[in-house]
Amino acid sequence: MKNVKVRLEPIVSKINLPTVLKTNILPGDSVERLFIATQVGEIFHIGNGVVRTFLDIRNRVIELGASSGGYDERGLLGLAFHLNFYYNGLFYLHYSVAGTQGPGAGSKDFKPDPCDPETLNQRWVNRETQYDHIDTVEEWVLQSNGKPQKRRTLLNLRRPFFNHNGVNSLNFSPETGKLVLTTGDGGSSYDPFNISQNNLEIAGKIIEIDVSKNTSLQNPPIVTRFDELPPTIQDTLTIMAKGVRNIPGISFQRFNQQYIKYAGNVGQDMVESIYSFAHYNPIPVTQLVQASNQNGFINFGWRGWEGAFPTSTINECTNNSSLDKKTIAYYNEAVALSGSRLPPLTSYFHKDPRPDKFGGTALTGVQPYMGNKIEGLSGNVVFTDLARRGSQSQVKGVLAYTSIRPDGKQNDFSVIQTDYDFGSQSAYYVTLGTNLNQNRLYLGVYGSMKVADFNKGTVFEIVQ
Repeated sequence: MKNVKVRLEPIVSKINLPTVLKTNILPGDSVERLFIATQVGEIFHIGNGVVRTFLDIRNRVIELGASSGGYDERGLLGLAFHLNFYYNGLFYLHYSVAGTQGPGAGSKDFKPDPCDPETLNQRWVNRETQYDHIDTVEEWVLQSNGKPQKRRTLLNLRRPFFNHNGVNSLNFSPETGKLVLTTGDGGSSYDPFNISQNNLEIAGKIIEIDVSKNTSLQNPPIVTRFDELPPTIQDTLTIMAKGVRNIPGISFQRFNQQYIKYAGNVGQDMVESIYSFAHYNPIPVTQLVQASNQNGFINFGWRGWEGAFPTSTINECTNNSSLDKKTIAYYNEAVALSGSRLPPLTSYFHKDPRPDKFGGTALTGVQPYMGNKIEGLSGNVVFTDLARRGSQSQVKGVLAYTSIRPDGKQNDFSVIQTDYDFGSQSAYYVTLGTNLNQNRLYLGVYGSMKVADFNKGTVFEIVQ
């Protein structure tokens, strides 16, 4: 693969942690503006170098970082514009709702023990009281006076833990015209309740929402499962994929009269993975509720598989702390999924001794690049990792890329050399975005792992 070198060109700085970067054109306007959503609940847009507030919902978003030392995976997580936004002004939000903090559904640091069946067969019980928070997906409209207004709620979802809610979690499919919600497995670690493989659980799935259908419900019930939804809402939903651990959105690349879909699965302790698929068999939720043993899903394999490997617990070797041993956590599940899971397009590891690779932390963005101004990247898939593991003095994220192989097999990846001096500042690469034509790339960087450390964010354009 080619060696690619890029520069980072700052667009805006001193903002809160950015979760979504995408562009659109306001109704009646002619300028394609960059929209920036922050985890705390702000949305800005930038056009002709001017930064303006589009919407501020901080009073609607749950208090962040209070119970986790400043780190949090809740907040404003998704922003998507209707494909006809220029004409109808419709856009969609996914966020964690203020005032819904619960006690949680169990330990945040669960670890399975293959010798203890009880740890392999846990269930989420007392869901109405034992949960962490509630997420909502809403439809909004930009009114003729330029002010956004909420129109309706599409989903209210009860979540067991504070983490794995997805990020950049709403995107419209140019193929079907539907809104796509990408949501994680509910959190903790190792998916203790095996939610991602349960067909009736909403968490751990990639879900299509037909927003053209009117459900006649302004405030849907708070649910965790598809069979708890009213039939009118079930009728708007289809399932694209399951076996998701945590996911930084889905992206679409037009190729030979079809769309290739890209989605990443954030790993547990060993590997981060990027998946691609063109064809899939969408399962209507109404059909799923009638017969939950449906087959035909795209299946990323979690929790039995972590990318291309059976999910494993990792422990230090007793006689040599520099070595570790990996024990398959869910052997029977790994065997059952071995022939039906989707293999990843590429993977990268948390530990990698190869000099041209890196040890990663968490996948934070996946975007195809269709421009021609960055030599060597055209037609390829760019991805970001939160922070390179290693001995460097300052924390810094990683840019890399891969591409589809003609034979469809797993491919290698290459690190993109990035020219920018962050000085003594930490630089966590927290999100990746693109414009409407996918010929420009945007990178969100934050100076802290804690969302409660405010105004440490910078958004860059990736240029050559």
